[in-house]
Amino acid sequence: MKRIKVSNNVIRRMPRYLRKLDDLNAAGIERISSGELGRQMGLTPSQIRQDFSCFGEFGQQGYGYNVDALYEEIGNILGLNKGRKIILLGAGNLGMALVKHLSFEAKGFRMIGIFDKNPKLIGQKIHGIEIMPESELESFCQKNKPDAAVLCLPKDVVEELGDRLISYGIRAFWNFSHYDLGLRHRDKGTPIVVENVHLGDSLMTLCYQVNELDEDE
Repeated sequence: MKRIKVSNNVIRRMPRYLRKLDDLNAAGIERISSGELGRQMGLTPSQIRQDFSCFGEFGQQGYGYNVDALYEEIGNILGLNKGRKIILLGAGNLGMALVKHLSFEAKGFRMIGIFDKNPKLIGQKIHGIEIMPESELESFCQKNKPDAAVLCLPKDVVEELGDRLISYGIRAFWNFSHYDLGLRHRDKGTPIVVENVHLGDSLMTLCYQVNELDEDE
């Protein structure tokens, strides 16, 4: 399938479609119209058709979408079948929770290494993966060539560490620190992709929305 430049808004809706289709599969629903899919997701049928048209034609007029086939197509669009290699830096509470409770393989990544500076954590295993000292990071990356890194680290260490990881060949980051990693490196022309995750921002947004409810009453 020929890839075209697609807006981030469309890309960010693809996982939502995938979750909904997974629910439909579990409910034994084999096909669904754009109208019904839109009703269940709070989107218009035309929005759904426009989103899918960025990648090809998946539905049939008068029939709708085959749930199984569409699920597979969206998984291919997102590249979930490629099994990209990923490492985790920072095996504290957040890092451990991510590895224990998030199915990385179902989301397109294979966790191959976990690193931390805390000597009390070195040698422990999470889901069969041994926590290694950060001093072994360079040699590990040279040998295993991970595609991406999860950063569960304090803000003050991420800038320097990001430079190192990029020099080791890593070009994608799922960043839970409070340092917006992509800004400086994009300015330098380094081709990287970054998902900066700010859980606190989401919670503050919820706080605003709760306050708005009170104002409306």
